[in-house]
Amino acid sequence: MPNSLICSDVWNNCLEYVRKKIPQQTFETWFAPMKAISLADDTLILQVPNKFFYDWVDNHYREMILKALKEVTGNGFNVSYTILLGEEVEQPAGTHSVSKRGSGVTPVAEPDFIAGGREQGTRLNERYVFDTFVEGASNQFARAAAMAVASAPGRTSFNPLVIYGGTGLGKTHLLQAIGNEALNNGRAKKVVYVSSDTFTLDFIAAIQNNKTTEFSRSYRSIDMLLLDDIQFFQNKEQTQEQFFHIFNDLYQRHKQIVLTTDKPPMELRGLQERLLSRFQSSLTVDIQPPDLETRIAILQKKANDDGLDIPYEVIEYLSANIRSNIRELEGALIRLLAYSSLLQVDIDINLTQRVMREILGTRHSSVLSIESVQSTVSTVYKINLDSMVGKGRTKEVAEARMIAMYLTREFTDLSLKTIGLYFGGRDHSTVVHACRWVEERLQSDSGFARQINDLKAKLSQNI
Repeated sequence: MPNSLICSDVWNNCLEYVRKKIPQQTFETWFAPMKAISLADDTLILQVPNKFFYDWVDNHYREMILKALKEVTGNGFNVSYTILLGEEVEQPAGTHSVSKRGSGVTPVAEPDFIAGGREQGTRLNERYVFDTFVEGASNQFARAAAMAVASAPGRTSFNPLVIYGGTGLGKTHLLQAIGNEALNNGRAKKVVYVSSDTFTLDFIAAIQNNKTTEFSRSYRSIDMLLLDDIQFFQNKEQTQEQFFHIFNDLYQRHKQIVLTTDKPPMELRGLQERLLSRFQSSLTVDIQPPDLETRIAILQKKANDDGLDIPYEVIEYLSANIRSNIRELEGALIRLLAYSSLLQVDIDINLTQRVMREILGTRHSSVLSIESVQSTVSTVYKINLDSMVGKGRTKEVAEARMIAMYLTREFTDLSLKTIGLYFGGRDHSTVVHACRWVEERLQSDSGFARQINDLKAKLSQNI
């Protein structure tokens, strides 16, 4: 019997054992999301969503899992964990260690590395599909380009496609969704997802084993290459050289290439000019931090997919207070579930506020919220807050609004588009105009400059 079937059967029996020992809500939160990956050398490997999830399960339920394994198998199995792709984790010590799936364990030179199908060669996570990717204003164009590529790989002008954006915004999800869609619709037979670190490690292994020719041949044989985080190629000259030739070969044969990075190609450093020129000639799309509505939609979908009954006001509160990235947002939800499970209390706004105070405690000391800027400006200029974010166009309201936009730009890392959304859904060009108006007046009006400096001092006190 295949190992995958054996470990699935063992884990399913373990789940039935655990289900009888803990409340249903706790089971759905901590055990249902885990997936058995392999069973070998007296160790069951379980896949978990993220590092926090691993820490919680290992600290609170490891003994229960080991007991379940003993009950089901009659043997003293160990348990290990692997984090879903796209997470940055450290390798804890001990037998219950964390590893990254697809982190170079399988030698690239093996014939079945690329061509062996989804399980052996693609390194794709089947959970990352377009249906589970929540579309919003911040990622709409990127998603549309990704779907176009998945529908006709190598046959559009979007080759290569470069997707850039900050950590935890969904680049890896979108990248793998392209691969899964192309495989599922039969548009590509040989698809490989690989992180830049894994590509480098595999290349080093190929050098050590005198198999660089096999390494190159395996990559040149594919229909679609999905390469994550190309910024980590910086200063790795041999790796860049190898990738350059692979890139050229695939491109010339109209094979699809999709890349992700944390910044626009023109801002990348430590990469060969000839590589940069190819990246810059590609279609480049960005993913911005999601706006409030998108963040709410993301949490609602996650709760629904996981069968969780989370009050809307809780989701809204989490979404309003965590703006930086999706991974952090989902992590906050998991932490909230952890508190609820530990304390055996329902999730409500009071518990949420308590948890968020702990999560954001240090951050509130270094980051100013857009609401604080709006409130301070409206108070100083005696402008109703609703008028500032509304459609009021009187001189007093318009000037206060432009000042608030300028200060938001100064005190936060929010994008122009997001700032505009918080000011009544205004276009990013409106924010640009506001900032320019303030900057020009600062140069010509010393009294106005003093007012702005006073405002900055007030806001700094809230940091």
